[in-house]
Amino acid sequence: MLAQARPFKLGAFDQRKMEARNDILVYTSEHFKEGTELSGPIEPMLYVSSDAKDRTLRSKCWMFTLTGALTTSTNRFSASAIETATIIRWSGWSRGRCTRSRFSPLTPANYFDVGHQLRIEISSSNFPRFDRNLNTGGKNYDEEKGVLAHNSVHHSKQDPSQVTVTVVKHGAGASSRRSQ
Repeated sequence: MLAQARPFKLGAFDQRKMEARNDILVYTSEHFKEGTELSGPIEPMLYVSSDAKDRTLRSKCWMFTLTGALTTSTNRFSASAIETATIIRWSGWSRGRCTRSRFSPLTPANYFDVGHQLRIEISSSNFPRFDRNLNTGGKNYDEEKGVLAHNSVHHSKQDPSQVTVTVVKHGAGASSRRSQ
């Protein structure tokens, strides 16, 4: 039997090095005051803009990663492990104009104990796990040089980026939906 090469690590691994990068946005919830179960769907909706060209189908990427974070008694993060992740690649925006971007719903099921936190990472790529995006508006697969893109996630009344999560309420028999 031939061993299959994997281009990236599988499983829940520590994200703290990634979260320290200046090209990844990181949002962290308050500490859970009680044990909390999130059992899909989780629906990210971002209002974004970019100065990158849009000439080809699916020419801009956004990566959304949900992690669970655990802190020590000295309030330092001891781990931040991936729970689920997705990527969206689309076209059709006007250069520099804010555009709504809705991801496909994620369906994790995880229990977060008291003191844990939920963390969201947003970036505009995840190479080599997903295809590269050179931000040229070209074909990506036959180009050699990339262009630096300046991307923004908007948070305002008219452009309300949000993430809606499903929280399972035990004993009540029903789930509730919360947007953050």
